[in-house]
Amino acid sequence: MNMILSDRVAGLKPSGIRLFFDIAATMKDVISLGIGEPDFATPTPVIEAGVEALRRGETHYTSNHGLQVLRQAVADHLKRLYNVEYFAQSEIVMTVGVSEALYLAFTAILNPGDEVIVPTPCFVSYQAEVSLAGGVPVEVATYVENEFVPRIEDIEAAITPKTRAILIGSPSNPTGAVYTREFLVQLADLVEKHDLLVISDEIYDRLVYGIEHTCFASLPRMQERTILLGGFSKAYAMTGWRIGYAAAPKEILNGMVRVHQYSVMSAPTVSQYAALTALMVGEPYVKDMHNEYDRRRKLVVKGLNAIGLKTFEPKGAFYAFPDLRSTGLSDDEFCTRLLQEEKVAIVPGNAFGDAGIGFARVSYATSYHQLEIALERIEKFLKRI
Repeated sequence: MNMILSDRVAGLKPSGIRLFFDIAATMKDVISLGIGEPDFATPTPVIEAGVEALRRGETHYTSNHGLQVLRQAVADHLKRLYNVEYFAQSEIVMTVGVSEALYLAFTAILNPGDEVIVPTPCFVSYQAEVSLAGGVPVEVATYVENEFVPRIEDIEAAITPKTRAILIGSPSNPTGAVYTREFLVQLADLVEKHDLLVISDEIYDRLVYGIEHTCFASLPRMQERTILLGGFSKAYAMTGWRIGYAAAPKEILNGMVRVHQYSVMSAPTVSQYAALTALMVGEPYVKDMHNEYDRRRKLVVKGLNAIGLKTFEPKGAFYAFPDLRSTGLSDDEFCTRLLQEEKVAIVPGNAFGDAGIGFARVSYATSYHQLEIALERIEKFLKRI
């Protein structure tokens, strides 16, 4: 019975995000700034599209790839935004959120022992998904001094004969960093030089502030080397619908679909119809939510800096990443005591890789008023310690 779990599973550490979320859920009057989930409801037309699909009896499997009309809408969406062309029939698959898309990508391309370079701090699933696919995650630290954009020389130094791919997430969860076009062009040259693939998680692409998002696959010669991941959870407030997509060259996509058909068969049918409506009529809602997130972003960054927690300006997603090192507490100690003493839940930076130690993730995907109260509580805590 000591061997009941595989080494891969036994070696996974629990999600630091969920740990604090579960504790906060047992307490009253907690302001949770820990979960990366929009507080907005799914736009009404999208909900109605899902309900109408149910009423029509759209409760059966779709193609493994997903609804053809939805895949075409995704292809049109990517062409319109980033001038990158994908064939809906053979280069796009609808997935159970970006989480499943990550699983499909790594399972399809990695052999045991293959290495994947992962700039950190990063989303908690990245290293775990690489490990579960039999690969080896190789962390490359990023630094607040560079606004958490990797240094190209650090990435190149991490490349070995076993390196298969580089995983990037921009805009970033947890830091809110957005990789510059200049950096991405340098990365493209490096990828070509060493004959690598890139898995580009762009789930937050519509939530950037004052700058433009660069789709990695749109860079010259990069579409053939890129597995592009996107979805509907963040920009369209559809987290619970669990619907995302992957776009990739046909040969890679075929391998991903082979894994997909044996693991989940197809993405939720009702969610696919809702996603189709989101692409058709959701743009005004996306813009409204974007503008409100930007308002909250300014409040949180200004507020954290004002009370003594140095915070660089995030340019994307809905997270701030304050530096806790001046407090004299570790990130675990700070976040635990803040939750226990002032009932504000944030996530220790170490949950996102060693490069996050000494920082914390603060999600501003909650109401402006709640954020104001949270900042008051954090200030009270800082004054006391």
